Amino acid sequence: MTIEKRRQREIEEMRELILSAASSIISDEGIDKLSIRKIAKKIEYSPSIIYHYFNDKEEILNNIMQRGYKKIVSAVSSVELKNSSPEERLVKMTKNYIMTALKMPDKFMAAQLSKSEEALKHTSSLFKGAAKEKPALSSLFQCLKDIYKNKEIDDDTIELTAQVIAVSTLGLIMKIIVEKDIGKEQRKRLIDYYSEDIVLRIVNGSKTREGRKEI
Repeated sequence: MTIEKRRQREIEEMRELILSAASSIISDEGIDKLSIRKIAKKIEYSPSIIYHYFNDKEEILNNIMQRGYKKIVSAVSSVELKNSSPEERLVKMTKNYIMTALKMPDKFMAAQLSKSEEALKHTSSLFKGAAKEKPALSSLFQCLKDIYKNKEIDDDTIELTAQVIAVSTLGLIMKIIVEKDIGKEQRKRLIDYYSEDIVLRIVNGSKTREGRKEI
């Protein structure tokens, strides 16, 4: 191995050590409690060393958030069921999202509950036009478009439907994480019922704005 390759490997190993320590702090204390000082203490280095590998805390946080979000995006966008209906794809997509989030409960909760600007860059999804900017929501939006292809439902309503499904799913995930002692069987029943019944009710209950009565 050349000196250059060895040096590059050492850099990557140190970056991973820093990111691992930061992830642990986030899981234990939340994103808002993360600091360079705490990371340095955890890896037993001086804070100045960390700045050799990352510009600041925001860059560290951004790396961690990107990794977590990529897992979610992959779980949602990788659903390609041949010879299946869009509804079946939606059910599978929803289950994949839930199960992926439940595999990283502490990080998921810390990210979703954080109000920091860096975290919100990844977790916000309720603003108008989010379906065009957020990959996971975009996959859900496209699936709904396929379901509604023979119906007169405008894109704004489809995006709203996608956002409602996303935030409803988030609520279920967070409650399952908090009430962790409900048992595997009950957890599965809740996930199956939500994905196979409730989500499809939300979808089938959507109407065009023109068809709604003003309240």
